[in-house]
Amino acid sequence: MSWGNQSEPTGFVFLAYPSRPELRILSFLGVGLAYVLILTGNVLILVSVRAEPRLHTPMYCFLGSLSGVEICYTAAVVPHILANTLRSHKSISLLGCAAQMTFFIGLGGADCLLLAAMAYDRYVAICHPLQYPVVMTLTLCVRLVVASGVLGFSLSLQLVAFIFSLPFCHARGIEHFFCDVPPLMQLVCASAPFHEQSVLVAATLAIAAPFCLITASYARIVAVVLRVPSAAGRGRAFSTCSAHLSVVLLQYGCCAFMYLRPSRSYHAGRDQLVSLLYTLGTPLLNPLIYTLRNGEMKGAIGKVLSRSCVTHSRGGRHPADWGLVAASVHLHAVRDALS
Repeated sequence: MSWGNQSEPTGFVFLAYPSRPELRILSFLGVGLAYVLILTGNVLILVSVRAEPRLHTPMYCFLGSLSGVEICYTAAVVPHILANTLRSHKSISLLGCAAQMTFFIGLGGADCLLLAAMAYDRYVAICHPLQYPVVMTLTLCVRLVVASGVLGFSLSLQLVAFIFSLPFCHARGIEHFFCDVPPLMQLVCASAPFHEQSVLVAATLAIAAPFCLITASYARIVAVVLRVPSAAGRGRAFSTCSAHLSVVLLQYGCCAFMYLRPSRSYHAGRDQLVSLLYTLGTPLLNPLIYTLRNGEMKGAIGKVLSRSCVTHSRGGRHPADWGLVAASVHLHAVRDALS
């Protein structure tokens, strides 16, 4: 790695955190509460999908995998954000920055690819219902989930290796909360066009290509649903897809805004807010969207919580029971706030 005028790289310093103590405490409480809600909501989905036999289908296999990815996705950066909020010296080593970027981008790419796999699942279910049990098997579901992770991390490793091979200027301050591509590219001293094009190619593979597949799937789905003679049938089909589509628009919209544009358009204050939206907002809203719009999922969560409460009332105090009850409380609190 070459570093401009520095003889020995030591790491980076984050400059986006508030300096006033009261703002630091408020930021810690806000991010901490969001993180607890993300963990409990997604853990609740994972436990419910695993515990309820009738949810052992490809659709809910994808949903459970998406929740698992988002738990790991937020864990890659949010604990570090919380720790830095209370620290006086908000720094990260060179290796730590590279590792954080690798996991954050790899899991984010896997998230985008999983949403594309879920769109394909809905396409087969609605456009080819008779062939669905044969085409969309649990084996294929597992393969698509594994492929999403492998492709996501393959792109991530290549992109991070490329960025950290570039010459950085002597300045080590990152105008951001964590190591991400746009703010880190602001520290690159080499000529921009070639490097920007390389980053855009990687972003296009991870974001634009899956989004095109999703768009094509839903265009076909809409064409088929509009030919359904029953209004109730059309309503059920659109209801099944609307939750997934809302998540897609939120996730891909934020990611496209951050990564599919030249680095010279980077604006620290605005982009910091957008990055918090897709780092905390999307994983927080996903459990709410999928549970509030899905009767089967709500029923499964109710059964799991009922069983855990019965176990507790009979004297069984397994730690998981407390986690499920806490998840229910947090999930209902956010739902009431949004309604």
